[in-house]
Amino acid sequence: MSIEAIIFYILFIDAISANLMVRFGSEWYVRHFRTISRWFPPAEGWALYYLALILWVGSLLYRAGTLF
Repeated sequence: MSIEAIIFYILFIDAISANLMVRFGSEWYVRHFRTISRWFPPAEGWALYYLALILWVGSLLYRAGTLF
């Protein structure tokens, strides 16, 4: 497994967790991370955009043959 694939999987897990946090845990995030939530508020649009970019990079890696 290449370093690109490892980085992709780490970012993919991060994008999925960001989307889950925005959908189901935004109140928990704001309550427990008050300072950070002021700078980085949970936003659905940015989380979806982040997931779309990661999936696009994954498709490029799959086409290049370095994903599996």
